[in-house]
Amino acid sequence: MSTCAGAELRVVIVHERFTEMGGSERVVGQFRRIWPRAEVYGSVLDPRPFPADLVTDVRTTRLQRLYRGGQRYAHLLPLLPAAMAQLDLGHPDVVVTSHHAFSNRVRPPVGVPVVAYVHTPARWMWEPAMVSHEGGGRLGRAALSAFARSQRPADRAAAGRTALVVANSHHVARRIRRYWGLDATVLHPPIDTAFFTPPAEDRREDFFLLAGRLVPYKRPELAVAAARRAGLRLVVAGGGRSLPAVRAMAGPGTEVLGPVSDETLRDLYRRCRALIFPGEEDFGMVPVEAQACGTPVVACAAGGVLESVVDGRTGVLYRHDGVDALTDALSSFDPDRFDETVIRSHAERFAPERFRVHFESLVRSALSRHDRWTPR
Repeated sequence: MSTCAGAELRVVIVHERFTEMGGSERVVGQFRRIWPRAEVYGSVLDPRPFPADLVTDVRTTRLQRLYRGGQRYAHLLPLLPAAMAQLDLGHPDVVVTSHHAFSNRVRPPVGVPVVAYVHTPARWMWEPAMVSHEGGGRLGRAALSAFARSQRPADRAAAGRTALVVANSHHVARRIRRYWGLDATVLHPPIDTAFFTPPAEDRREDFFLLAGRLVPYKRPELAVAAARRAGLRLVVAGGGRSLPAVRAMAGPGTEVLGPVSDETLRDLYRRCRALIFPGEEDFGMVPVEAQACGTPVVACAAGGVLESVVDGRTGVLYRHDGVDALTDALSSFDPDRFDETVIRSHAERFAPERFRVHFESLVRSALSRHDRWTPR
């Protein structure tokens, strides 16, 4: 148990929502490893996609009564800022938020510091072009644009109340500076390098892999189109609202599996020639999972992947966005250039043990600088 000067540290963890198991939820899992007795709050909870130890005793907002389960929560969006602000967090020593939209809107008692781990400032809120990727039709996108504009001042103000902002990448840290006017400490998110490991023996097969959530900004259609144009085999593993479009455009050399288990995903990492990563991510856990399995990555040189893939050493970073550049990168890809041991060693930099040590140290440092904290 974490302590400060002999006293047990009382921590509250606030996460946006527990609706699907993704990278930010895995970060919350590591927070719970650091502080097993912490109280955890989220706007809404659907326990079905999660391991029991992650969502045990999660406390929700009043919006839980309006939540229908699954990933249907768009109707709650206008209500989320007020719901998060009205959470009664008790009297902890520190509040740790897992933020990508509204978790920083919480209002702990006066004098209680907030440490924010920021996956990104809400991109739909600050980057108008992102709204075009959202569903809801023309009227829905217009409404979302108006809501986004209305939320920017409050979003910036909430960020300004934090004692410490921790970004998951330098890419996100630059966004935090641009939108919130704040400096952020960078700590890359944890990857389960004990689970994602290289195969016991060489099992590589002649296919490329596209994995993760299939949503428009991740550009899954580029991978499908490039593989088809290059005449290469592609396996697609993942779900999301772009899945029907991916299925529709898949050629005879593309196998679309849909959502898969972690065990199946690990097996695919271990067998594919390389992972394809065509979108711009805030950080991107999938490329690191692949590298933890000794698998090289073919990615567009943009966003967080510049911090997780070493060009020519653990993968190939192509410089121009679009299907032509990706097609060329796939056609010229040579797996013999890459050493599985080197790739795996690089991925170990993102081990969860390192994340926990560094993040707890950051929280302790923030508390030591905060006027409220006095050892008891």
